Amino acid sequence: MSTMQQTLEGPVPSAEPVLTPALTFVMAVACGAMVANLYFSQALIGLIGPALGLNEGTAGLTVTLTQLGYGAGLLFIVSLADLVENRRLILFNLGCVITGLVIVALSTSASVFLVGSFLAGFGSVGAQILVPFAAHIAPEAVRGRVIGNIMAGLLTGIMLARPAANMIADLAGWRAVFVVAAVLMTALMAVLARTLPERWPRADMHYGQILLSTLRLLRDLPLLRRRTAYQSIAFATFNLFWTAVPLALAQSFGLGQRGIALFALAGAGGALAAPMAGRLADRGLTRPATGFAIAVLALSCLLAGWATAAGLILVLVVTAVTLDAAVQTNQVISQRAIYSLSAEARGRLNAAYMTVVFVCGALGSLLGAWTFSHGGWRATALTGVAMSLAALVLFATEFRPRRG
Repeated sequence: MSTMQQTLEGPVPSAEPVLTPALTFVMAVACGAMVANLYFSQALIGLIGPALGLNEGTAGLTVTLTQLGYGAGLLFIVSLADLVENRRLILFNLGCVITGLVIVALSTSASVFLVGSFLAGFGSVGAQILVPFAAHIAPEAVRGRVIGNIMAGLLTGIMLARPAANMIADLAGWRAVFVVAAVLMTALMAVLARTLPERWPRADMHYGQILLSTLRLLRDLPLLRRRTAYQSIAFATFNLFWTAVPLALAQSFGLGQRGIALFALAGAGGALAAPMAGRLADRGLTRPATGFAIAVLALSCLLAGWATAAGLILVLVVTAVTLDAAVQTNQVISQRAIYSLSAEARGRLNAAYMTVVFVCGALGSLLGAWTFSHGGWRATALTGVAMSLAALVLFATEFRPRRG
């Protein structure tokens, strides 16, 4: 056996690592903290653009480059969880995040800022390595619950990122947001280095084969394609809503940055659905929970359009919570399902799944901005309804009788 092969395969541990409640909590916090880095620029685009000499037409690059970095990481890094030792891979990603955040905080030109943004987004995929890592070491009977708890942390990070960025920037400027994030990522790196167990995959492929295998999994596994389709539509609807709703809040209710930040905080309550979704999946209720989640998603979009037209902001808050809960429920159920397909391919399964979901989510953001600019919040809400109903129609095909 060559030295390189020994390095990739690693030693065989004497005992399987144990996933304690404390370690689950650390993983949940880590996922939320890492993924939050994707959303700081989105909240601060109005401040960053002018500071770096970007006009309204190009300021969106400050968000797009972070997302492109994350997409590249999903495709090229997450699959490596089936090839190299997982803890080292996660710590490497955190190093990329810290470097990117420092570059962004110190940048004096748009080009340097964009390079740092890409690197920060690229490293943030460490969150998508942690989720299958947890699924691997969790007992089968509670795997859905564990995934739900960790995904609750991830969604909380997404929802708290924007209001936290707004509040820090209001006190100390936009650069302070990235300085604080870099310090937090450094502390997180130290905690994970001490608490994460080693996990050596049984690697029998090289990197090129791993990437090709990722694509083949999507081609060959109908369940993976179906769950990817459901969550791609759900996440696109999620991004459509959260891209346009700040504009609707400002236009229809006259809210400023602080009010919009409080609205986002209220919406974070949807993260509470994740642990419950995991328990439903563990009980074998995947199919009814999926149908319920998609139906709630459609109803939330419908009520959100009506609430704004009626001037009922409290109803809009409720729809934000239910929409987030529906998307999170489907996410947990879907990941529980795909991780059950193959224990040794969970990194590749997650890479295939999340890459498609994330690309569709980015398209949902673009669609949210476009529908609002061309038809206002009503057009955005109705688009969300239509997308959710399309997912519901696709879900109904699960009940078709099999031929033969």
